[in-house]
Amino acid sequence: MEFNTPGADSGLRDALMRASLLVSADSEGLSDALEVFAIARVEYGRLIGVLYEAARYSGTISVLVNGREVAEMSPLDPPAQIGTIEITVNPGPEFAFARAEIAPLVPGTAPRAGFATGAPARSTTVRDAARDAIDDWRDIGHAKAEPAGQDVVADHRTQLLDAAISLRPGPRLRFGALSVAGNENVREARIRTIAGLPTGEVFSPDAARRSADRLRRTGAFASVALREAEVPNPDGTLDFDVSVVEAPPRRIGAGAEYDTEDGVRLSAFWMHRNLLGGAERLRIEGEVGGLGARSGGMDYRLSGTYTRPATITPDTALSVGVLLESEDERDFEARRARVSVGLTHIFSDTLTGDAAIAYQFERARFGTARAQRANFSTVKLPLGLTWDRRDDALDPTRGFYLAGTATPFLGLRDADSGAQATLDARAYYSVDAEGRYVLAGRAQAGVVIGADIARTPRAMLFYSGGGGTVRGQPFRSLGVTVGGVSSGGQGFAALSGEVRAGVTGTISLVAFADAGRVSEGAFSGASDWHAGAGLGLRYDTAVGPLRLDLGFPVQGATGSGMQIYIGIGQAF
Repeated sequence: MEFNTPGADSGLRDALMRASLLVSADSEGLSDALEVFAIARVEYGRLIGVLYEAARYSGTISVLVNGREVAEMSPLDPPAQIGTIEITVNPGPEFAFARAEIAPLVPGTAPRAGFATGAPARSTTVRDAARDAIDDWRDIGHAKAEPAGQDVVADHRTQLLDAAISLRPGPRLRFGALSVAGNENVREARIRTIAGLPTGEVFSPDAARRSADRLRRTGAFASVALREAEVPNPDGTLDFDVSVVEAPPRRIGAGAEYDTEDGVRLSAFWMHRNLLGGAERLRIEGEVGGLGARSGGMDYRLSGTYTRPATITPDTALSVGVLLESEDERDFEARRARVSVGLTHIFSDTLTGDAAIAYQFERARFGTARAQRANFSTVKLPLGLTWDRRDDALDPTRGFYLAGTATPFLGLRDADSGAQATLDARAYYSVDAEGRYVLAGRAQAGVVIGADIARTPRAMLFYSGGGGTVRGQPFRSLGVTVGGVSSGGQGFAALSGEVRAGVTGTISLVAFADAGRVSEGAFSGASDWHAGAGLGLRYDTAVGPLRLDLGFPVQGATGSGMQIYIGIGQAF
């Protein structure tokens, strides 16, 4: 096979070769003569589309099979064997716009940049300009805006293109009724409530998209398809149809983890996606940890969470949670029970807030030989806000992530009153346009104020070390020592940095460095810090990159050799 592109620059040649079906067939080793001949017959259309996208309208394409032009060969008389294929694409000169018009436009808007006299006359520019103009009309309620006609003429003598597109905006419409199809166990009334289609309001594509997204977020449906009616109603409303396919109502899962310091951790969950027929979710989880741990003892955890979507508003979910937990750590032993009721509200695609009220009872033993005992009883008001502008949650290359919490708590028994606050900030910068080389950074902070450290529930104190804070240091290995007693601290800060480099299409290498600090008080008192660094390997899968990190201690007295971390998704 030969692929010739006389007069084409390297970028255009690469685009032509990527689009070529014959090049793909050759790289895959396809040898059946009939199949190759059929592919060759459609090669012209593939390549001419690339030329038009590059504003080349006078190019010529030749596809020779065994020395004969394929376009001149009868499809009823294919060659018995194919010995040679020669593709020659002469792109010709680049055309520019002589006239670039699109009308009518939404008042105050202008055509897409590049759709102007003198600019390169790429076919994609014409297409995108028409699409953008139609989207502008739809954004202000003209749901049935469409192209009404086009006049596109290429003058080969002057290498100029005239493009005139006319639009038909249609009437301004309002949302009408929502009809539901495909549901079997989820009640139709609840589907309408969850979707929250704003009947009576002016049509908006974003509002329609959000209605479908609300249904998908419940997890009760395997697929959701929201469609506009073909014809508006006489009263200026536009009805919608939503077709759903329900997911299996029950789901179970299990997992296992191994850590050289903390031993084996086993977990399992059972979930019902449609508990009461309104897409309510019940999830029950159990966990056992510390099996074979070098320090500490066995840990147990049993929790249940009930979630009801579309409570108060379509974007607000109600959750009720119950937790029973036992921890046997290096510095303390605790038995804990918590009940909570909360609301989560989705303000936009990137901003989410939550608020709850919780009662927690914690029976703890801590201090020297765990001689100190306390029955911490608290009422908490956890508040949280998350702003997520990452391009991908599991493998981000651009954007940022901010999550903050503020949790005032009232001490009822053995506990002081106070507040806990945390911040998690992450940022990503792609060095190249393809996102192969990425710089990633993370900063974490936490404080507890208003309570004495000895009268603060153990679950609210901070430690450092492990995959979520400082890799290369054992999990929760850094706390503080107050009066000879080891404990978590009331102040915490950690910094992490990564350099991610793609080696192949699926494999990446990572270099990382982490550091963490824990202090006795929120901003004062005894403190210490440690650091770790290492290398990692990532392998892309359908559910995110498979992560392997090897971390080593580089600062502090808490290190105990190399630490290994395995998971799905980037470390942060």
